[in-house]
Amino acid sequence: MFIRSVFLMSFIVVGANAEVIESVVAIVNGSVITKTDMIKYKGRLKSGSIADDLLGGKVEDLLKDQKTLLNHMIDERVVDDEVKKQNLNVTIEKVEQEINSIQKRNNINRDQLKEALKKEGTNFSDYQEFIKKRIERQGIIEKVITSKIKISDEDIIAAYETESKGHAASATSSEYKIAHILFRDGKRSDAEQKKRAEDVLAKLKAGGSFEALASQYSEDPNFNEGGFLGTFKAGETLKPLEESVRILSPGEYAGPVKTKLGYHIVKLLERHVIPDAEFEKKKEQIRSELYQKAFVKQFQFWLDQKRQEAFVRIN
Repeated sequence: MFIRSVFLMSFIVVGANAEVIESVVAIVNGSVITKTDMIKYKGRLKSGSIADDLLGGKVEDLLKDQKTLLNHMIDERVVDDEVKKQNLNVTIEKVEQEINSIQKRNNINRDQLKEALKKEGTNFSDYQEFIKKRIERQGIIEKVITSKIKISDEDIIAAYETESKGHAASATSSEYKIAHILFRDGKRSDAEQKKRAEDVLAKLKAGGSFEALASQYSEDPNFNEGGFLGTFKAGETLKPLEESVRILSPGEYAGPVKTKLGYHIVKLLERHVIPDAEFEKKKEQIRSELYQKAFVKQFQFWLDQKRQEAFVRIN
């Protein structure tokens, strides 16, 4: 047994002179990774033909560093062993279905696909094996990782509201329906206008009708019945008016409120909470980013676990 282990971990020899023809660089659960395997893998990475990116790893990093490349190949073997353990192997029929789909997406036939692979230095049987392994790896990743990641709306809102880097951000906004009684600037002195506004406010507090007082006293040149001013989203009306109605409940009024137009007595008719337009634009992007972060974290945790459970020997 000892002799067999040394044989596997060191080299394979043939002929009378015991010439070394292959070097084993790692063993993963009994399967070997040879120096030739690494050379071929690097060649596929360079050609961009059938290198699998499911397990992460930037091509430039894998090409630059032998240790990173070897660890990536070990990870692939660990995942492939887990596929076998969970009986997720796919049939040649499934492989053919996927290849046919690839051909349709690229609008090419089988001969054209083979020719394209040949130009990249890849034979068709290797491509079939690549597709088989990729489908199987997708299957195990879906089963143990993807299906368990849940990104809630609350997660997205929290991420949006903390990503503003010091600028206030909210996933929701308010829409206000308001009425007002306007005492226009320039018609009288500022003090007189303010006094008139305060007198009308006193009448309101004494039980007067806002609508009737608006009809009687408002100096809004675009006056609408009841003093109706309009419906505004946050940021769409004069800031002092918005700030005054923000603290009101529907039916309540405030004043006098000074703006560039004069003095207002403002009444909140309705308030609605609506999705913030900026949040709605970014929502799916944030969901995707949160999903990707969760996936990378959970996949790496799972992979580290599986590597610890596996027999891995690096020479």
